[in-house]
Amino acid sequence: MSIEKSSSLEGWIPRTRLGKLVQEGKITSIEEVFMEGYSIREPQIVDALLPDLQEEVINISLVQKQTDAGERSRFKAIVAVGNRDGYIGLGSGKASQVRTAIEKAAAAARLNIVPVRRGCGSWECGCGKPHSVPFRVEGKCGSVRIVVIPGPRGLGLVASEVAKVILGLAGIHDCWTRSYGSTRTIPSFAFAVFDALKKTYALVTPTDWVR
Repeated sequence: MSIEKSSSLEGWIPRTRLGKLVQEGKITSIEEVFMEGYSIREPQIVDALLPDLQEEVINISLVQKQTDAGERSRFKAIVAVGNRDGYIGLGSGKASQVRTAIEKAAAAARLNIVPVRRGCGSWECGCGKPHSVPFRVEGKCGSVRIVVIPGPRGLGLVASEVAKVILGLAGIHDCWTRSYGSTRTIPSFAFAVFDALKKTYALVTPTDWVR
């Protein structure tokens, strides 16, 4: 399910040094942010540097907490954001209303955005184009573990619906996946996929972030 952007640049007053640099035009690309080692603490920064960002609601569930006054029920939303060209973010948010929970999750996803290294790691293909992952990566969250394996061009995404959404937003078009554990737990499964994508840049230097 697609949703509209929750963050607006209208009337944005930066509170961090990075936000001021972006608003002043001294930083014009998201690559510069990662190369300089800045920490993104305002979702508007991502909206300004990635104007074509897309959002997808991964899951909405009802959670309850026992308090002295009784049970307190809230909605928990998981939202993924990405530009389908090498950047992906995933976040969660809780609120008494569904819309507010989605907005919180979307803001958290922007703060968690990371670059995804793409390539052609399949021995069956060798086209050299960034349509898959460059090598086998593994992600974990809770009891869920997922392995993303490079696939040949034209294969498509051999994965569950949740994984397809996240991989698609990251710009991955062809790959195999293998999952283990309680994969029906959607939040843990989604964050396991996100963890795998983050690891595509775990063994490279910051200078490799410029594609």
